[in-house]
Amino acid sequence: MDDRDDLWEAFETELASVSTPRDLQSLRDRYLGRKGGRISGLYAELATVTAEKKRELGARLNRLKARVEAALDRYAEKLASSAPPPPRLDPTLAGRQPIVGHIHPLTYLRTRIEAYFAAAGYEILDGPETEDDYHNFEALNLPAEHPARDMQDTLYLAGDVQGQGRPATLLRTHTSPMQIRYMEAHEPPVRIIVPGKVYRRDDLDLTHTPMFQQVEGLVVGEDITMADLKGTLSAFARELFEPDTKVQIRPSFFPYTEPSAEVFIGCVFCHGAGCPICKRTGWLEIGGSGMVHPAVFESVGYDPDRYTGFAFGMGIERIAILKYGVDDIRLFYENDLRFLEQFPL
Repeated sequence: MDDRDDLWEAFETELASVSTPRDLQSLRDRYLGRKGGRISGLYAELATVTAEKKRELGARLNRLKARVEAALDRYAEKLASSAPPPPRLDPTLAGRQPIVGHIHPLTYLRTRIEAYFAAAGYEILDGPETEDDYHNFEALNLPAEHPARDMQDTLYLAGDVQGQGRPATLLRTHTSPMQIRYMEAHEPPVRIIVPGKVYRRDDLDLTHTPMFQQVEGLVVGEDITMADLKGTLSAFARELFEPDTKVQIRPSFFPYTEPSAEVFIGCVFCHGAGCPICKRTGWLEIGGSGMVHPAVFESVGYDPDRYTGFAFGMGIERIAILKYGVDDIRLFYENDLRFLEQFPL
């Protein structure tokens, strides 16, 4: 307590060497800081003296503290007044380009698909993601024992189907129920696409996700043939991928189409030469298709002897993976800007 004059002199010496606001703050902490401050530490010594001495020494210590604080404040004003003025704005300099967000690649691709079919005269439909068993399965000629109706594949919600002990409401497994709903309310001709989210009991991995997006199309009229289906899909593939994209239709089976076919395009990576992505075949699958089954027409009141039609469906994520060369479907849903910023859409 007796060396307070020496403490003031030491403070003045250090203050004279301060040249920046940062140095000044360090000096303030060394002398006035609550923990380890040289002046603050002196207050602890007051507990060791008598009450009369405490009043005297406390008053002297307060004056020293006030003196140091005043000196620090004056020096802070001095530094502020001597600081160089901020640079003036030069209006002739080029502006900085702000970071602007852009549309998600899946949204962009869905918009392109919708625009293409709208220009071709198709109506774009939207429908409920919660469906009933009839529109999601029965009306589409999926019998009760079909594997797609198993609870391991479908996310059921509540209800009961004709006393069979199975739930009646579910998250739609495809967007085809809207095709049934549309045909129930409209007479042919029909030309629609139904894009939207669908749900499956799939584990999340490189190529599967419990929720994904599909776009399904339906054309109904008189004298609609398989050739119309292939011509439609070929033109669509060339618009979406490359002008010389080849399309191949291979026989398959779907309950709601007969005959049914899987749709392949020439590999966009090796252009048919064969690569690991296309498993050396030169072809990549993009979806399913076929001629509408007569039983589907009967369920909506269409005359199968008069009308024919074709239907097709494909996953938007599947198309995006092929179009952009993405090897993990999960990247589309993780909101990682490092991934999304690669798509300057």
